[in-house]
Amino acid sequence: MSRSPVASSPQLMRAINSRRVLAHAWGTEAFTASQAIGATGLTRSTVIDVCEELVRKGWLAELGDARAVGDYRKGRPAKRYALRERAAVVVGVDAGYDRMSAVVADLRGGTLARTAIDIPAATPQSVERLADADTRLRLARRLVDEALPAAGVAPDEVLAITVAVPAPVDDQGVSPYDVHGFWPVVNPGFLPVFAGSAPLVTVENDANLAAIAEGTCEEGSGRSADSYVAMLVGEGIGAGLMIDGRLVRGRRGGAGEMRFLDRIEGVGSPDGLARLARVWATEAIRSGSLPPGSELALLDPGRLGEADVAAAAEAGDAAAIAIVDRLADRLARICLVLGDLLDVDVVVVGGAAAQTLPAVIGRAGELLAASVDPTAPRLVPSRLGASAVAAGAVEHALERVREHALELDLPGVRAVA
Repeated sequence: MSRSPVASSPQLMRAINSRRVLAHAWGTEAFTASQAIGATGLTRSTVIDVCEELVRKGWLAELGDARAVGDYRKGRPAKRYALRERAAVVVGVDAGYDRMSAVVADLRGGTLARTAIDIPAATPQSVERLADADTRLRLARRLVDEALPAAGVAPDEVLAITVAVPAPVDDQGVSPYDVHGFWPVVNPGFLPVFAGSAPLVTVENDANLAAIAEGTCEEGSGRSADSYVAMLVGEGIGAGLMIDGRLVRGRRGGAGEMRFLDRIEGVGSPDGLARLARVWATEAIRSGSLPPGSELALLDPGRLGEADVAAAAEAGDAAAIAIVDRLADRLARICLVLGDLLDVDVVVVGGAAAQTLPAVIGRAGELLAASVDPTAPRLVPSRLGASAVAAGAVEHALERVREHALELDLPGVRAVA
């Protein structure tokens, strides 16, 4: 026999009230019932009742009274509560194409442990030289298995795992068909691997998670903007789109894919800055047209990296400077297109090239600042560096825990919850 809406309404209201109080606990340190009342608008009896229930369920801890810490002087001492941030953990995994990392964090996002490993990959990208699916799945599993004991955490303390992959992902964690075969290799099926490891497991695009990190982390470059693009630039280009404070994913998770760039005059492909720096430098060296004493001419075209090109430009090499300018013009064009399409305030550039080719980002920013296009966005480098994707994965996992908290059992209190 099903319950009527009237009969279920007390349970519904109780859940809503619990969510309000728990949201307050997540956003503050120790608090009293009076402080929770002011933040939630609930009555004193409701707040106290909800807090006691959340203590029983393990989400809150009851602390010493307010008088004991000098916050209360008259009348009966007020109880104080706080989120049990070590009641459980979340895990963020950055399953990049040439490097993987895993971060274990408490319920406030504080890092408890981090593991990382370089994996076989081609430069430039080539499916044939990437680690195969089984290897990638095994390495990701190993990283998490090593990170948990490093954090002093038992496997049953993990509430959520978010895995970042360099591919578009739908809401089932699956990447669409890719004629080049790259997406199925970098997203070979992480959901089944971690399905029994946490109640909440998600696979998400890495640029989307970088966008989340840029808007939530203390050092994030998107915190001051409602609409921004987090662009990951390395061998390729991917983008996470945060529009009016909401992440835009698209039907198959491909809203931030940049394959349309092969149709943009002056751009021509979605190749990343790192790849093009090497390609153009190699072409210049092998052309035989570089003058004697050129810093670029001294480089081995079979081993040079984009950082070598940047160093040659810094040393004043004319050909290397021309490559930097060419890359900057290309990046500025891409940002102008994104500005016209999305009307964003900021483009945040992260990924490998943000660290190895800072002069390109600086020069592109100058071009945008000088543009007369009214929709030209500001261009800034990411301050999160290589940690942006993993930080976004942790925040995504935490958001899922916050969303489903009342449905989850915490370790150590399951028998009495």
